[in-house]
Amino acid sequence: MTTTDDYATYIASLPRVLAGAAALYRDAEGRVLLVEPNYREGWALPGGTVESDLGESPRTAARRESAEEIGIDVPLGRLLAVDWSQDAARPPLVAYLYDGGVLDAGQLAAVTLQEEELVSWLLVEPAELTTYLHGTLGLRTQEAYHVLQSGEGTVELENGRRPAAS
Repeated sequence: MTTTDDYATYIASLPRVLAGAAALYRDAEGRVLLVEPNYREGWALPGGTVESDLGESPRTAARRESAEEIGIDVPLGRLLAVDWSQDAARPPLVAYLYDGGVLDAGQLAAVTLQEEELVSWLLVEPAELTTYLHGTLGLRTQEAYHVLQSGEGTVELENGRRPAAS
């Protein structure tokens, strides 16, 4: 076996980790834009899977997914949160959450849903995020919103919560 074969075998033996990316869009009143998928219960942020096999980065994925899902294609702002999320139902997920910015009335009026995946959208008060966004997604989004409000730097999360210092 060649060194290349050894390396390929080694890479194939590594654990699988999923990568997802989303954008946090707000209106002028600070409400957060959520979407309702038709393929699962609950609400979500515009975003989805990073297509790494196509060479896509998390930032590119968040922008692409937003353009596909809601018709908003604007440059994304800074990275707000990175969340390591583990769940028995799937491989671990690294989720990236970017600042989508404040959408004006014209942009909100132009939101166009991807009918193959989404049923509706709405704007939610920050205090209600975990009512609409379940589990780690709600916690992650709350933390990212806090980062925006406080001016704090990017936050590292584990299952939607800040890890204890080690």
